[in-house]
Amino acid sequence: MAFQPTQLKECNIRRENPVPDHAESLLPADKKWKLVWHDEFDGNALDESKWNFRTYFWGKKSPTWIEHEGVSVSDGTIKLHLVRKGDDFFSSHLQTGGMVFDKPKDPDARFWPFGKKEPAKFMHSFGYYECRCKLPKNSGWHAAFWLQAPGIGSHPDAAVAGVECDIMENYRQHTEGEMICGNGWGGYGAESQWAGHFSYPYEETEDGWHYYGVDWSEDGYTFYADGKLVGRQAPPQCPVSRIEQFLLISTECHGYNRVFGKRGEAGENSAKTTAVPELLAAKLPDCFEVDFVRVYDEVK
Repeated sequence: MAFQPTQLKECNIRRENPVPDHAESLLPADKKWKLVWHDEFDGNALDESKWNFRTYFWGKKSPTWIEHEGVSVSDGTIKLHLVRKGDDFFSSHLQTGGMVFDKPKDPDARFWPFGKKEPAKFMHSFGYYECRCKLPKNSGWHAAFWLQAPGIGSHPDAAVAGVECDIMENYRQHTEGEMICGNGWGGYGAESQWAGHFSYPYEETEDGWHYYGVDWSEDGYTFYADGKLVGRQAPPQCPVSRIEQFLLISTECHGYNRVFGKRGEAGENSAKTTAVPELLAAKLPDCFEVDFVRVYDEVK
């Protein structure tokens, strides 16, 4: 995958606080916005009316994604923890929907190759998608905030099948000092296409909190980081999804799913020796901490 280097650019941002006693949002000032969905992670447990756990990876149980053991909610934030057991590592992957291809085949479904779909908690199209977060401190695993479609790649028209929109990925932060955002479509096989993700310099903030967002409109996708413009992807460079998609706040320990996918293994003991060396040197505790996730519609 090629990355287009870019720089953070100053732009017009409006600060709004739609949720009393919580952190403000940094919104593109050229449009008016209405909050339509959010999670401020109040309370002391994950709100499972809003989130599913992703634990399956292409039809098999992932050897590295765990559920409640990797998650804690307190003081108005959620933490997705890096969990070590011996020489293996685990973390959590949260989503408001799910991919059709993840669930294993139902043995009673005759020739249908997929399992029963997990009910979506929230699906949406167009708007401004934003999170406020603190990033993991160790290399060897990464955090992401992104959008995906249940049947991505299942139709020749990406406007119908959906576009993977990676609003933020930090897997190059510690090794190359860069952050990643951008789009892909056509599934994940021979027809997979990527417009070329943007890579931009990571800039630390005084308090460690960061804002990442995308304005997904009928015209294209505009990416923001900490109130600055990162870049834009639009036709003909990149198709625009016109279907509802789900949100993800996720982490992944490197080495497991790629090796696991090639071997076709399943079960708790299938992951042995697949952790990357950086994980074995990780200093714990470490986590991906999220203050809020918010979705806004444009008011026209």
